[in-house]
Amino acid sequence: MKEHTRSAPGSTSTAAAIQESSRNAVPPQIAISTNELTMAFGHGGARRTIIDAMSFQVRQGEFLCIVGASGCGKTTLLRLLAGLARPTGGSVEFMGQTVLEPARERAIVFQDYGRALLPWRTVGGNIALALETCGVPKDRHDGRIRELAATMGLSHAIDHYPVQLSGGMQQRVQIARCLAQEPTLLLMDEPFGALDAITRQGLQDEVARLALERGTTVVFITHDLEEAIYLGDRVVVLAANPGRIIEDIDIDIPRPRNQLTTREDSRFLAHRHHVYGLMEGH
Repeated sequence: MKEHTRSAPGSTSTAAAIQESSRNAVPPQIAISTNELTMAFGHGGARRTIIDAMSFQVRQGEFLCIVGASGCGKTTLLRLLAGLARPTGGSVEFMGQTVLEPARERAIVFQDYGRALLPWRTVGGNIALALETCGVPKDRHDGRIRELAATMGLSHAIDHYPVQLSGGMQQRVQIARCLAQEPTLLLMDEPFGALDAITRQGLQDEVARLALERGTTVVFITHDLEEAIYLGDRVVVLAANPGRIIEDIDIDIPRPRNQLTTREDSRFLAHRHHVYGLMEGH
C-alpha cells in the first residue's frame, strides 16, 4: 500500500528540501563489526565452542546492549572486541581494520571495579594512569584529571584512595580513567551488576548522557534485560551453549530516557515482554 503524507499549504518547497537533504545524508560509519566470529577452547573431544559464528555491526555513536544468561559468552565476546583475545574463527573489525591487539581507541570498563583500580594510587592517580599510558604531557595532567573528576562527580574525592570509596564511586573512577583515553569505543562488561539499585540507575543515566554528549560508541554487556532496553539503541539477545545471536532488536524509545516514565512506557514494557520470552526459551 502506498503511504500518503499530508503537507501544510505552502510547504512543498520545504518538504522537497528535506527529501533532498535526506538523500544526501551520509549514513553513520560502522565503528566495530564481527563476521562469523567464533571462539572455542580445547581440542578433539574436549573442544568447547563458546561463541558460534556471531555476526553484527555497531554504528558510530550507537549504544548497543548485549544481553544473555550466564554462559552465553558475553565476557569472552567483549574480550575479543577489545583485542584481549584472538578468535579461533571469523574476525572483528574496528573502523575497517582487523582487531589484532588492544588499542587506546577501545576502552574497557570491567565489572570488578575493586580489582581494576590500583589501591596505592588516589582517585587522581588512577585517572592519571591512562594519561601516562597515552603519553599526555605531564603539565596537562592536573587540568585533565580535575575535568574528568568533575564530569564523574569525583571532585571531592580526588585525593582519596579506592579503599575509602563506595562501590559506586570506585566504578566512577574506572569510567573516568577510561574517558581519559578519549576512546571512540567504550566496552562495558556488566559494570553495574554489583551495585545497589539506586546507585546502578544513577550510573546508567550518567553513562547514557556522556555517550550522547561525546558521540561515543558503546557496547554494553549485561544479564539484566531491563537495563539493556533502558540503555540501548539496539539490544542483541544471546543464547547459550554455544553463544549465538537469537535476535537483534531496535529500541524505538526516544532519548533522553527517565528511570520512572521510560520504564512505564508501553514500548518499554512490550520490549521487556518480548526479550524475556526470547531468553526464557533459550
